[in-house]
Amino acid sequence: MTNAFTTEAARALGGPDWLRDRRVVAADRLLDTQFPTSSEEIWRYSRIDDLDLTAYRPLTDAEMGTPGEEPVPGGGPVAAEVGERAGLVVVRDGRVVRHEVDEGLAAQGVRVCDLATCDLDDVRDWLGATSDASPDYFTVLHDAFLAGGACIIVPDGVVIERPIVVLHWADLEGVASFPHTLVVAGAGSEVAVVERHGSPNIDHLAIGVTEVVVGDNAHVRHLCVQEHGSKTVSIMLQRSHLGRDSTLRSSAVALGGNYSRLRVESFLGGERSESDLLAVYFGDRSQMHDFRTLQDHAAPRTRSELLFKGAVEDTARSVYSGMIHLRPDAQKSQAYQTNRNLVLTEGAGAESIPNLEIEADDVRCSHASTVGPIDDDQLYYLETRGVRPEDAERLIVLGFFEDVFAKLPVPALAGALRRVVHEKVGHLHGAVDNG
Repeated sequence: MTNAFTTEAARALGGPDWLRDRRVVAADRLLDTQFPTSSEEIWRYSRIDDLDLTAYRPLTDAEMGTPGEEPVPGGGPVAAEVGERAGLVVVRDGRVVRHEVDEGLAAQGVRVCDLATCDLDDVRDWLGATSDASPDYFTVLHDAFLAGGACIIVPDGVVIERPIVVLHWADLEGVASFPHTLVVAGAGSEVAVVERHGSPNIDHLAIGVTEVVVGDNAHVRHLCVQEHGSKTVSIMLQRSHLGRDSTLRSSAVALGGNYSRLRVESFLGGERSESDLLAVYFGDRSQMHDFRTLQDHAAPRTRSELLFKGAVEDTARSVYSGMIHLRPDAQKSQAYQTNRNLVLTEGAGAESIPNLEIEADDVRCSHASTVGPIDDDQLYYLETRGVRPEDAERLIVLGFFEDVFAKLPVPALAGALRRVVHEKVGHLHGAVDNG
């Protein structure tokens, strides 16, 4: 097969002229961008050498259809678990097929729309505002074939009490989709966004980008849940830029996919900005979860804290590689990074690589990582009190993740995610068959 990701294919996609021009520039740039290999440090331990891009193709303009006109069901089980919501965007194979927002919020200037059709002229200025600062081969490929995506714009001073839900669904075999979510929180605003990425058991390539712009004194809560089918490859960037006195509470939950890679980057560019990054991941069978994180402090009196916890069983593998970067102007800043991993069966494996780069001399920072099996003393304690071994293991794993579940920015989803983890551990003992 030949590579279908050409400049001509990018140009042929529909949408406004400014978006087409952006795609063509990216497609031309892609010709001079080297496909990554596992010999590069940032791709070390990954499965990038197994990815054959020629096995996939982008959607054509005819397949894209007219944005917003395809009939779709409601928000699905994830949206239902969230409870009452302020807005909804449904994205299918990278194209927005439904979007809605509370009428009262719309009257205050809140926009929940498709990037390609939103009626705000400054959307083109916000698109790429964070991701353009951290390019790699896949973000360039993403830009070359981006035909639309979820756009959430919250004006200055507007407080949204209920979450806005974005559902990214992929269901075409042998196709690459390019899901994009852009969140812009104006000065003094507040918003919570829940993203769910999913697919059935198909061979699909999802190359996604989530951008979060947090204005001065704005407060954003963000939760991203990845539940792709067992054949899907997912490669994503989630990057946030924080203004002065702002806060970001962001969590990622990775449960599905064949190979799932997520770059999580937080740029603290405003004085006294704060970023909390959490993640839960669980791999079974032959899955691989691959996380690369950056806590980038560029202003004084900033604070970031990262807690990533994962478990692997069967022959699954996980990789965590994190960097704390304290720039010269980040005086009196604090940065903390913790990664914990449970290896539940022989044959599974986890890698943990924390890193520090400190260019300021008046800071506090630390990093810690662990990789190991379930503690035998904990198992013994429960078993001597009449708990069956398989139930004891489930309890210990759920307890291991509990401090992250307790901090999720959308607490209503904690119960549903606990159930998925419970089922994953049940599979280990033959209690659950996830197919």
